[in-house]
Amino acid sequence: MNNIGVIFDLDGVIVDTAKYHFLAWKNLADNLGFEFTETHNELLKGVSRVRSLEILLDIGNVKLSEEKKEDLLISKNKDYLGYITKMGPEEILPGASKLLNVLDDLGIAYVLGSASKNAPLILEQVNLFERFAGIVDGNSVSKAKPDPEVFLIGAEKLHLKPENCIVFEDAIAGVEAANIANMISIGIGDAKTLHEADFNFNNLTEIPEDFFTKVISEKILKNNESRLYKTK
Repeated sequence: MNNIGVIFDLDGVIVDTAKYHFLAWKNLADNLGFEFTETHNELLKGVSRVRSLEILLDIGNVKLSEEKKEDLLISKNKDYLGYITKMGPEEILPGASKLLNVLDDLGIAYVLGSASKNAPLILEQVNLFERFAGIVDGNSVSKAKPDPEVFLIGAEKLHLKPENCIVFEDAIAGVEAANIANMISIGIGDAKTLHEADFNFNNLTEIPEDFFTKVISEKILKNNESRLYKTK
C-alpha cells in the first residue's frame, strides 16, 4: 500500500514526554517566583519552545529581555534533557509499537512530524529511530503548528501528495495543521477536544484491524471523488 503514508506526532502519540516538559517548565516558573500548574501546561501542547516560554511568562506576568529569554530556553532545555536521557523503550505508549508493525506489514511508510527539537534523541532513547522513513522536527521548520509546514515537509519525505497522508495527533493545533494541509487527521485523546479530526481514538490500541485497508482507503477514495466533482 505505497499509495498512502502516515505522519506521526511524537509527544502524546508515540511517547509521553509531556510530563517531563511540565516538570522542566514548572522548575523554571518556580525559579521565577510564580505557580505553573498542569492546567497551564495544557496551553503549551503542540506549541513551539519559544511560544511556550511566552505563554508561561504571560501566566506569571513576567517581562524579560530577549537575552534573558534565550538564557531561560537554554536552561529549560537542559533540565528537560536531563529527564529524557533516562527514557527507555518502556515509555513507548500502548499500541504504538503494534501499529508500527501493522504499517510495516502493509508496506505503508511513516515519518515523524513533531515540533520538538529533541525528537531524534527521544526516538533513539526508545529504540524507534531506525523505524521511521524520515523525521521532521523543530530543527526542520520555521513555522509552528497550526501552520501545516511540518506535515507538508513530511509528505515530501514520503513522496506523496498531502491528500494521501494520514496524520496522528493529540493536540488541537496539530489536528488543525493536518486539516489545513488537506490530510486525513486522526485525533488521539479526548474526542471533544479534538472534535475537528476526521477520526478519533482515545489511544492507539483502539485502531481497528481494517483501518488502513478499508476505512482509510474508502475515505481517500471518497475525498478524491469529491475533489474531482468540484473541478467539473
